[in-house]
Amino acid sequence: MALQDTLKALSDPIRRDILNLLKKGRMSAGDIADRFPVTGASISRHLSVLKEADLIRDTREGKYIYYELNASVLEEIMLWITALKGDIENDEEK
Repeated sequence: MALQDTLKALSDPIRRDILNLLKKGRMSAGDIADRFPVTGASISRHLSVLKEADLIRDTREGKYIYYELNASVLEEIMLWITALKGDIENDEEK
């Protein structure tokens, strides 16, 4: 189920853009929302989907919530895709 959640989360272009923003470092929810032409509620939902897929983590500091990338899940997905690709290449060589 975790892989399915991760792929669902990655399927949306806004969520991929949020992940790209977080590559540079942690950001507050407000700073993330300021980068997109959608409502704050929409960004909140995107952040929830990313969090449910364990692609990001959040930390509350006072009245602000900061988000950061959870690279370990991305690494697991990359390893799985690489292994899958390797199996396809091996099949083509036969």
